Amino acid sequence: MREPIIKLENVWKTYQLEKVKVPALGGINLEIAPGSFVAIMGPSGSGKSTLLHMIGCLDFPDQGKVFLEGEDISLLSENELAQIRGQKIGFVFQQFNLLHNLNALENVTLPMIFQGIPEENRKKRAKNILISVGLEKRILHQPAELSAGERQRVAMARAFANNPNLIIADEPTGNLDSFTGKKIMEILASSHKKEGKTIVVVTHDPEIANYSDQILNIKDGKLIHNHIQSSKVLWKK
Repeated sequence: MREPIIKLENVWKTYQLEKVKVPALGGINLEIAPGSFVAIMGPSGSGKSTLLHMIGCLDFPDQGKVFLEGEDISLLSENELAQIRGQKIGFVFQQFNLLHNLNALENVTLPMIFQGIPEENRKKRAKNILISVGLEKRILHQPAELSAGERQRVAMARAFANNPNLIIADEPTGNLDSFTGKKIMEILASSHKKEGKTIVVVTHDPEIANYSDQILNIKDGKLIHNHIQSSKVLWKK
């Protein structure tokens, strides 16, 4: 059996808001297999985003352990973790998080700079990725010149920049209309189907969750249901 790409062991997390302690996760145990497509669902305040931060190695638990491809992240320095995270995980956010003074090509090349990829190579790869997500005519456009759907495709291209094994998407269709959201999900589904990428998506939308092959339901910081889907939306070319 292949080693999980991400493993959480008895993970607890509490946040301090002024004088109040707010429990976010309570004893999460979870394994995400390589090549899986996982959707995380739950009501507002249930711990979805905190769980996603743990899966994405963006935060450390108060108790418990997080393993990225078998490596305990607590044993890594901040710089080591940032470097490994940059190589192995791509992030897509609801708010796009693009740099507005950079064009699409420059936004996509940015993660490759931190990995020491030569300029010529990173520009070529960024251009190819942008073409693959249907932005061949928008490569030199800045975010302000792009529609919301186009900006999200740039954000997805940026997530693919270092060819990570794991793509994490936090409400990737939250700011998009249903038609554009479907196009975004088809890109994610394509990378899962064709390239074997592991996809983890946080969503409140059951239609988006139906693209996955596993749905995790979280409530009050605890996993209450782990459903393997027998049938799901199939990616269509």
